[in-house]
Parts: sequence; structure tokens; C-alpha cells
Amino acid sequence: MSTKIPVSIAGNLVADPELSFGESGVAHAKMRVAVNQRIQGADGAWHDGEPVFHNVSAFRALAENSANSLKKGDPVTVAGELEFRSYEKDGERREARRIVADTIGPDLRFGTAVYQRATHTVAAGSDAKIQAGLEMPSVEETASPAYNIASKGPVVVPPFGVAAGNEMSY
Repeated sequence: MSTKIPVSIAGNLVADPELSFGESGVAHAKMRVAVNQRIQGADGAWHDGEPVFHNVSAFRALAENSANSLKKGDPVTVAGELEFRSYEKDGERREARRIVADTIGPDLRFGTAVYQRATHTVAAGSDAKIQAGLEMPSVEETASPAYNIASKGPVVVPPFGVAAGNEMSY
């Protein structure tokens, strides 16, 4: 039985995200986020409390974009689901928890960011593959983004701007 608990945290990356690809080719990024509590003492002064470290996992495009955009020390916000699991190591039963991220972003309380849309293009030919890259958005992309509600991912838009086979495109 699995219990999913929605959670949102704001903290700092302890190390650069570690990007890997599973056997099926799905991207997976692992991150550790430190969250410091601010505690007000009896004298009214604020002090840092003990940091709490959270393991965060991101998959697919979120994993790739996080690994390309974030680095150690960056302030981030993470929203996702808290996941618990138990396992045995050296004959001892242990438990672990992680946050499976739905969204990750820079914490703009401490700086600014410039958003750059990741584009996906289709290569011509019978062995067509989806190629992803960071490019400056064109006028057509900013005017009419295409989203696929069912898969929560971007729709591959042909070069002429027609979203083939997608009733949800704008």
C-alpha cells in the first residue's frame, strides 16, 4: 500500500542534480534540498535552526531541465508528493522517504531568473526521433503554446505550426 502526501518545500540544493537514464530511457534526476528553519529567540533575534535534508526525484523533461538549469547552492522550491518505502539492509529493516517532484523552480525571493522555453522538434525520415534543446522562443511559440492535458507534457509541433492529432492545442 502506498500513501501519497502532497508537499511543498523551499530550500537550497546541497549538490548538483545527478541525471541518469533508466533502462527504458526515462530521465531521472536526484537532488538533495536543505531546508533551514528560522527560529525567533526570547530576545527577539532570529537564528537558524537545524537543517532538514530532503531527497528529491524528478523524471522525464523535469529531470533534464532541472539538471541543465540548477546547481549546488541554488535556492529552489519543490512541489510534489512525499513517498515512503521500507527495505532491508544488513538484516535490518529501514525506511526511506523522498519527494517525487511535480514542479521545481528557482526561489525568486533571492534573485531573478530568465525563463527559456525548451523546444522539441521532429527529425524528418522513417527513423524520426524527438530532439530536445534550449532555444529562444519564436513568435509563433509565444503566441500559441501547445499543451497535451492527458500526458502533462509538451506536444510535438511540426515546423509549420500545425499540431497534428491534438484537439487540445491552441
